Amino acid sequence: MVRIDVAYEGGLHTRVTHGPSGSTLETDAPVDNEGRGEAFSPTDLVAAALGSCVLTVMGIVARRRGVGLEGARARVVKHMAAAPLRRIGRLEVDVELPPGLPATEREVLERAAHTCPVKASLHPETEVVLRFSEAPVPAGA
Repeated sequence: MVRIDVAYEGGLHTRVTHGPSGSTLETDAPVDNEGRGEAFSPTDLVAAALGSCVLTVMGIVARRRGVGLEGARARVVKHMAAAPLRRIGRLEVDVELPPGLPATEREVLERAAHTCPVKASLHPETEVVLRFSEAPVPAGA
């Protein structure tokens, strides 16, 4: 169990506190939904949670297998739907893996990404697309 406290500060702005660590973050409604867009929106946090979950699950599997995953990145693009109600319609996750991963390890890591608990928690009507690529080898390497 994890406790998260959320305080409404007015003006469509909240302050969120993570109970175990005391870390805080702020949310604001997006400009296209009456907000100022000065912080993550609540649905932005869902997109961020998905990207960080995918990389974390892959990191757990990589560590167990003795594979370096440092430098991996994820870019999440969130598409909102308006009907029948405002919600996240599609999340596209582009994962860039470090160069030189053996094909067998890459396959294991890609399968692991699909087991992310955030992905499993999303509504079935929310389309989630995971794509994987390898980062280019740095010049002079």
